[in-house]
Amino acid sequence: MSVKPVRLMGAHEIRIRLGGVSRQRAYQITSRSDFPTPIADLAQGKVWLIEDVETWMKAHRRDASEDDI
Repeated sequence: MSVKPVRLMGAHEIRIRLGGVSRQRAYQITSRSDFPTPIADLAQGKVWLIEDVETWMKAHRRDASEDDI
């Protein structure tokens, strides 16, 4: 039986994935009520499942290079 690894993404990775947005903009985005709920809130910050973030981005981003969501 194979176990599927859990893939996580923190705020820094989200900033990169969103095209290098500022920390403030990443916080605004991740604080939205429609953004996925973090899987954990660690001492180093919140972490999300990559699949949840990618799904959200596909639904809310018109173009990967745009900064306005």
